[in-house]
Amino acid sequence: MLDGALKHRIDPLLTRAATVLHRYGITANAVTLIAFLVGLAAAALIALGHPLLGLALLLASRLGDGIDGALARLTRPTDFGGLIDIVFDFAFYGVIPLAFILHDPEANAIAGALLLLAFYINGASFLAYAAIAEKRGQRTEARGRKSFYFTTGLAEATETYLAFAIFCLWPQHFPVTAGIFALICLYTAAARLVLAHRAFAKPTSDL
Repeated sequence: MLDGALKHRIDPLLTRAATVLHRYGITANAVTLIAFLVGLAAAALIALGHPLLGLALLLASRLGDGIDGALARLTRPTDFGGLIDIVFDFAFYGVIPLAFILHDPEANAIAGALLLLAFYINGASFLAYAAIAEKRGQRTEARGRKSFYFTTGLAEATETYLAFAIFCLWPQHFPVTAGIFALICLYTAAARLVLAHRAFAKPTSDL
């Protein structure tokens, strides 16, 4: 929901940073990998009981995730680059709740498991919608030029990062905040199914 509102403000800054990296020959795929590794380090710090340090690396990781797309657009985006970007994004989304579960399984396991299930369902609805939209030749640039079809929703990347920040700032409330965000993700998935019913109800032979 917030991605679209912030996009026009953040994109120029990301493009400037990407331009500098491009001058030094750094590729978008390299930035994608580095950002993911920094995200793993953030998860490790959270699991070890250092959520504020983890938050700092988490934010750095997501900054890199924004720069890689801007860097790709300065050159020639590839399908492989788009694939690893989304795979690493989903891996990052999963590893942060897992870190809180590992840090305090007794307190966080149920809420963390519910959030991971919600991510799984929401991610499946997102990717399935993208695959069918591609099959039908549909295009959108609602979230900029992407490797595949992006549907909007209540829980997008910005909302997820805000939720992760809240987890890190108030880790003692993880069970409650994770449970709330899980419900938001499930609502997003349900809304996407309603949208899919409207968009894909007709057989492809009738298009």
